[in-house]
Amino acid sequence: MTHTPPLHPDSLLLHADDALHEGSSVTPMIPWSATFSAEDAQAFARMASEPMHERYYTRYGNPLHRRIARIVADLEGAETGLVAASGMGAISTVALGLLKQGDRVVAQRNHYMGTTKLLSELLARFGVSAEFVDQTDTDAFARALARPAAMVMLESPTNPDCSLTDLAAVAALAHAAGATVVVDNTFATPLNQRPLALGADLVVHSATKYLGGHHDLTAGVVVGDAATIERLWSTQIVLGATLSPMDAWLLLRGMRTLSVRVRRINESALAVAQALAAHPSVASVSYPGLASHPQHALARRQMSGFGGVMGLRLRAGYDDTARFVAGLRLPQHAVSLGGVESLIVHAAAMWAGTLDDAGMRLAGIEPELVRLSVGLEHPDDLIADLTRGLDTLRPA
Repeated sequence: MTHTPPLHPDSLLLHADDALHEGSSVTPMIPWSATFSAEDAQAFARMASEPMHERYYTRYGNPLHRRIARIVADLEGAETGLVAASGMGAISTVALGLLKQGDRVVAQRNHYMGTTKLLSELLARFGVSAEFVDQTDTDAFARALARPAAMVMLESPTNPDCSLTDLAAVAALAHAAGATVVVDNTFATPLNQRPLALGADLVVHSATKYLGGHHDLTAGVVVGDAATIERLWSTQIVLGATLSPMDAWLLLRGMRTLSVRVRRINESALAVAQALAAHPSVASVSYPGLASHPQHALARRQMSGFGGVMGLRLRAGYDDTARFVAGLRLPQHAVSLGGVESLIVHAAAMWAGTLDDAGMRLAGIEPELVRLSVGLEHPDDLIADLTRGLDTLRPA
C-alpha cells in the first residue's frame, strides 16, 4: 500500500479542506442562505437530527464552517472543530457547554479582558467559581489545583505583556486533578505553538486576529476531540453565536495566506523588538523572541516562532506615552492585532474602561505600557517611524 506523507502546514492551509470542495470553481462558493431545502421527508428528518449538519439551517452549520474547522483542526492536530461568530463566542460556548453550577475554574491572572469578565462575573451568576493565579508561576497552579477543579483556562503568550504559561507542566497538573485544559492560542497561532501536543484538551482562537489576518471580520474557532466538539455544538446552537456565510468566506480566504504572513511577521517583529530594546527612551521590551525576556527559554521550548505582538514600557509618563502612540505614521492607533497592518494601543487607555487602577496594577498594566502588533510593512520603515516617535519623548 502506498503511504501518503503528511502535508506541511503551508499545504494544509490550502488543501486540508479539498475533500469538502463542491463544484468546479477553484475558490469556494458562498452558500448565502439561512436555510436549505430537503428532497423529501426522510432527507429532512436526517438534516434535522444529524449533529452539525451543514445544509439544514445556518445556525446549525454551514459548508464554509466545516471547511474552516477542518483546516484549523488539522493545523492544531485535533479531530474536528467548531466555528463561532467571534473569539468570545467560541470561549463562551466552551465555558457554558462544559461547566455547571458548583464547578470551579482555575485560570491565569492575565487573560483577554472578555475571558476575565466571563469567568469572574457572568459565570459567577450561575454558581461557577474561578480562582486566578500568576500565569508565570507553575507552583501557583499546583496549589490552586490541590482542590477540585473542572476546568483550567490558559492563554499564552498573554495580552498585553507577552508573559508565558508553561502549558505542558500546567496541563499535567490539571489532568492529575481531573480538569479539562482549554488554551487560547490566538497570539501564537497553530504555526508557532500547538497546545494539544503539549497536553491541552481544547484550543480556541479569536480568528478575528491572525487566522483572518485582514482586520475585516470577527470570528472564533474551537478544536478538540469529536465527542466534546459535538457537545459544544449543542450549546452553540442555543447561544446563537453563528458566523455569517460572508464572514466565513472571508476567514477561509484569509487563512490561505496564514503561513506566509506569520513567517514574515515573526521575522519583522524580532527585528523591531531588537531595535526598540536598544533605544534610550524604551525601558523594556517584552517579546518572547528576545533573549532578555525572562521566559525566553520556555518560549524556545514550547513555541516554534514568537509572533508579532510585544509590550513596550517607555521612559515616559501617561501623557507623553499617549502622544507617542498618536503621533506615529505607520502603526494605526486601533484595538485588535494580527492583521496585515501594524496596530498600536496605549494599554492603560484601552483597559481604563474595564479595569480599575488596582486591577491594572495587578495585571501589570502601567501608564507607560504600549502594545504593538507588527504587520506586513517593511521592518526598516516601522523601525524608522517608531524611532522618530521615541526620539521626541522627554525622560519621565
